[in-house]
Amino acid sequence: MYNFGVNILKFWIFTIAFVLGLGLQAQVVSDTLPFAISSIKKLSDEDLQNKKEGVYLTGIPDISVDPINGLGYGGEGSLFFNGKKSNPFFKYTPYNAELDIAVFNTTKNQRELMFVLDMPYIGRSPWRLRAEAGVETNPNLLYFGGDNRSMSGLSLYPNNDSLQVPLQNLSYSKYESLMNQTGLGMYNGYSKTEYILNVSMERSFWESKMRALVGLEMAQINMATSGPRSMLQEDAAKGLAYGLGKSNINFFQTGLIYDTRDLETDPSSGWFMELTNELSLKSFGSRYNINKVYFHANGYFDLLKLHPRAMILAVRVAGGHTSKDAPFFELQDQWSSEGSTEGLGGPNTLRGFKQSRFLGRVMTFNTVEMRCRVAQFGFLKQHFAISGVPFFDIGSVSDNLGGALVKANYRHSSGLGMRIAWNVNTILRFDYAISKEDKQFFFNLGHAF
Repeated sequence: MYNFGVNILKFWIFTIAFVLGLGLQAQVVSDTLPFAISSIKKLSDEDLQNKKEGVYLTGIPDISVDPINGLGYGGEGSLFFNGKKSNPFFKYTPYNAELDIAVFNTTKNQRELMFVLDMPYIGRSPWRLRAEAGVETNPNLLYFGGDNRSMSGLSLYPNNDSLQVPLQNLSYSKYESLMNQTGLGMYNGYSKTEYILNVSMERSFWESKMRALVGLEMAQINMATSGPRSMLQEDAAKGLAYGLGKSNINFFQTGLIYDTRDLETDPSSGWFMELTNELSLKSFGSRYNINKVYFHANGYFDLLKLHPRAMILAVRVAGGHTSKDAPFFELQDQWSSEGSTEGLGGPNTLRGFKQSRFLGRVMTFNTVEMRCRVAQFGFLKQHFAISGVPFFDIGSVSDNLGGALVKANYRHSSGLGMRIAWNVNTILRFDYAISKEDKQFFFNLGHAF
């Protein structure tokens, strides 16, 4: 683990020097486009007006209160290289380069340090570089079983007595309270320590509307349980779950992307469709043989074009399948070129349910958001735009495709959010979601999709 962490540090020292050099070089470029980019990818006049030139930094404190992870504190910052308006790429990209840094800690010992780099049209070529590296420890993760068991409502026997009639379809707060009373507060819990490095390259085609992707992910992971009893430990003993202990997981990644969004960070029109595949084999140095296929289609529609961005309908349809002898934690992860979707439940899928509440080899989820801009203003030479966002999430999991499409297996939640767009590229997201099982509040950077 130590050597892997040292290698990540060396990688990012080189990467930061690299991006600073290319980013500063991009400030002085004033030329025509070296290859064709479709006009549908051009930023709107409003976005161009609000996009800042040069190099700038945005950053916010990351403060949260969560009944599972406790009081969280840290910070997230983004360093942007936008270049000058005379740069021909200025009109077609959200930035020349972006480097994100996140540092986070909680009173219940969840910790994270993450670096994320994105460089569209690197070196004025049709290639795009993405990379992320970091370390995370979290002793507060939850496991509710797989496939149909996780789709069942929360239930338990009073006083842990199996001779009594079980309490069915409990709210999460009631379930948690009763589990604590019976001394099984850690029954659904497990911990994770992960070091990860992911690097991918994308090649643009067809006036940059299509991209082909190839990438490599390397991770060292340690999963453990605690407490007198553990659902995950019991499932592992029965052969229903794999992945406890230390694992090396190396993925070879490929993908095909169709992208006609006008602004990647905050689209008002266009489509983003993606088909990706991740292959991990023991011959690659991995502990398991795994194959993962993921598809999603996101559409963005400006419903009031006479008043740009006044009302944006955002729709997502997504699904993934994981095969071979995949460990339980890989069933939670659907990999996208723009970042992984970690399980059904939590801030990016079914927001009214706990993170990774539902688990299966097949996962489908759909989302509808209505992003309604209510105000925009300038303050201290910064531009801010505020939107109200009602949303609806629905999804399902199963061990097979047929089961995932059964109506009775679907779960849904709804809620209301607020978005603050800061200098176009930085999106502050506040969401309050309700389901029949739970109520949750989230604060994150970036849209859910």
